[in-house]
Amino acid sequence: RDETQDPLLEAVDGVEGSEQEFDQPEVSVPGGGIIVTGRRGRNPERASTQVLNVLSEADIARTGDGDIAGALSRVSGLSVVGDGRVFVRGLGDRYSLALLNGLPLPSPEPLSRVVPLDIFPTNVIASSLVQKTYSANYPGEFGGGVINLTTRAVPTEDFLKISFSGEYDSETTFENGLTYFGSRLDGLGFDNGNRDIPSFLQQYFDSGVPLDQIPLDATVDDPNALTREAIAGQIMPLNLVTLQRDDSLPANFSANLTGGLSFEVGDGTYFGIIATAGYQNQWQNRSVRNQRASIDDFSFITEDSTNFITDQNVLVNGMLSFGLDFGENTIRWTNLYIRDTLKTARLSEGFDVTLGSQDGADLRRQRTAWFERQLIDTQLVGEFEFGDGAFELDTRIGYARTDREAPFNTQILYARSNDTTTDEPADTLRNTLGSNFIAYFDGDNEFFDQTVSFDDLTEENYAGGIDLTWSGIDTFDITVGYAYSDTDRRSESRIFSPLIRPDNRTDVDFEPALLGLRRPGDIINGATIAGFNVDVLDFVDFPVFDAMLEVHGAYGQVRWVPTDTITVDLGVRYEDATQTVSLPEGTGQSSTRPVETNLANDYFLPGGTITWEVIPDLQLRFSASKTIARPQFRELIDQIYFDPVSNRDFRGNAQLIDSEFLNLEARAEYYFGGRSRFNLSGFYKDIDNPIEAIILGGSGTGDLTTTFANAPEATLYGAEVEFVYGIDLADLGGFFETKQLMMIANYTYTQSELGIPDPNALVPTVVGDVPVQIVFEENDPLVGQSDHVGNFQIGFEDLEKTQQAFFLFNYASERVTTRGFATPDVLEDPGLMVDFVVRSDLDAWGLPMQLSLEVRNIFGRDNFEFLENETGRIEVNSFELGTRFQLGISAEF
Repeated sequence: RDETQDPLLEAVDGVEGSEQEFDQPEVSVPGGGIIVTGRRGRNPERASTQVLNVLSEADIARTGDGDIAGALSRVSGLSVVGDGRVFVRGLGDRYSLALLNGLPLPSPEPLSRVVPLDIFPTNVIASSLVQKTYSANYPGEFGGGVINLTTRAVPTEDFLKISFSGEYDSETTFENGLTYFGSRLDGLGFDNGNRDIPSFLQQYFDSGVPLDQIPLDATVDDPNALTREAIAGQIMPLNLVTLQRDDSLPANFSANLTGGLSFEVGDGTYFGIIATAGYQNQWQNRSVRNQRASIDDFSFITEDSTNFITDQNVLVNGMLSFGLDFGENTIRWTNLYIRDTLKTARLSEGFDVTLGSQDGADLRRQRTAWFERQLIDTQLVGEFEFGDGAFELDTRIGYARTDREAPFNTQILYARSNDTTTDEPADTLRNTLGSNFIAYFDGDNEFFDQTVSFDDLTEENYAGGIDLTWSGIDTFDITVGYAYSDTDRRSESRIFSPLIRPDNRTDVDFEPALLGLRRPGDIINGATIAGFNVDVLDFVDFPVFDAMLEVHGAYGQVRWVPTDTITVDLGVRYEDATQTVSLPEGTGQSSTRPVETNLANDYFLPGGTITWEVIPDLQLRFSASKTIARPQFRELIDQIYFDPVSNRDFRGNAQLIDSEFLNLEARAEYYFGGRSRFNLSGFYKDIDNPIEAIILGGSGTGDLTTTFANAPEATLYGAEVEFVYGIDLADLGGFFETKQLMMIANYTYTQSELGIPDPNALVPTVVGDVPVQIVFEENDPLVGQSDHVGNFQIGFEDLEKTQQAFFLFNYASERVTTRGFATPDVLEDPGLMVDFVVRSDLDAWGLPMQLSLEVRNIFGRDNFEFLENETGRIEVNSFELGTRFQLGISAEF
């Protein structure tokens, strides 16, 4: 049979699970293997000394997901929120740790410390390990769990695989959409230079001079001097700010090429090369409902708008890996490149009763934006055995750089005030302005909301580690190790607003507001600059921040099998860390410096798990540990970032501190045979100073600018049940003779409660210290925690070839996405998503090929995000999600 298939369930009636041998998935983690020496060759989930799940290549293929985030959403207790951010047992991504081959990954996404896992295509990953109990070989930032991705190393045989897929989205494909020109290379995820920083703006960035100290306009003696007028004339180019309609959006498309080969370069020594390249182009329409209401009465809607959004997301990835296997030793050099680009065009239309005339104003707001994220990662990992296998030495060193650029992100508001008069003689100008949509650039008008932003983020990470394991006794392993990580980030964010005001020239008799009748790219041109005072404002007092996190870690760990039925895993880790956020000299526009961060902490973090095999097929686990969670850079840096997924702005809080965890778990595991099993566990976490996302004070019910604050304390507890079972269908004969019916179900029940031991305490926020009870409420749940998370898969799989058909059910109950600030919390209702995946081998033209069909969101479950109280409900980010049909084909040579 095809070894790459390796179905999850291999049990046959009457065969004890403990007697079966399992091929161990390729896993590269600090401290060597995941299984104590004396228990190798068994089911990895069962034989491990910790609570973990391992997704092999076959497991990932079964779900049909094209990225690792989607595959992980099927793991018990895991849910994916937003763009690939993984929540473990209801805890946000800040409490989850992502590693690649045992080394940390920096993030190109300013709203997340870890790389969004949806940018990792499945064809570069050999295994994905999720460990939910802490062990000392991992970094101490372990609140919910660790996710370790292991890239493929030396191939067992030469191969070349080509795959293509096309996808139809019922809400998007062949429908009308929005776009803008941008550049001719946008479809490849790259810019051809059109979005390079303009010359005068770059001069301003390089000068370090506050904008108000730069002259307004040029003089006769120096017509090419740096002026505010010259800057304003360059930041709204026609091709980057002009919305266009696309009458028929194309289908989604992806292509991947993966190849590998190996050579025997000596007796028992093999050198391997694996390379992969992928391209994916996806479109999505969203019609987002956004409302505002009176804080006291949600039935009184003050603003109601629909924001039509078309996103084009291009993902380009590549990996080049070199491996050397000699005996039981492996050296791997892995190089990974991922570029994820989002081009978005948006047009909202609605009304606001608080603006304009007595009846309110009509508003049209357009937005054009470009977000490019890029990761370059190189790692050298050595795994060695010596002393007749008694010693294992693991060495790791890596460098990673991430970049995020978001230039020329432009927002233009066109407003119709509806303020007209019928008095004679008619007020022509007032009637013109009141009955037409105008983009106001005068700076004093209530409709002045025109901005152009430029974001640039660079982060570098140097990491290394060494681990030595002694396993001279068959039932006893001892490991010691050291790890170092140094992460540096520079984040630059600037927000400009152009101004147009009357000139003092007597030969110009024209109202500047009438320029706002034009399309955005034609408002500020040569004639405008010649006839008016054109200026620009810079709203960001401190546009540049530097952030640094340096961590030294050392640990010792013992894994011991004192009897045939008991396994003990005990360890302690010491970590010393310095985390700072500072303002570089000469980069601010205000003499008042912002609050800076300077955290220096060290911790001893013990962890232990005891496993007792009560009877041959039943084992119990008991685990306890102490861990921490440090603030993300994005949560600390006092800059405003727009998140295109949640459609809101985020702002950091430099006064955040570390969170500390006490973790307890008890678990029962019953194995029917093979990988068929039933697991039941209960878990408890006590958290000091958890970090919560909150609505910025004073922003009301519609402006959901989000910041962060430490709650005093919280507890989280729950239960998790998992059932995996396979039924041999051979007795049915015919088509079913080689088939197996598979059922995989998991359910997690979680409760969390915030605690306020001192009701008179003050909470440091970005707007000052505020009473704790304004921000947090006793017994409220943690942000991101769903009471119920469940997954169910049912289908069949052929035991002799790749032939699978599965229905996938994924459910998550209502959860808080942002804590209210004297307002109700923002809630999200993910609900039930149902998918269908089928794939089958076939031979065509003498080539082994595979066809796949995926139907995602079969019943069209929509996205709901809202605020609700006893007076009503208002929508803040609700939109329809389409059903997606994907057809794929691959061929292997």
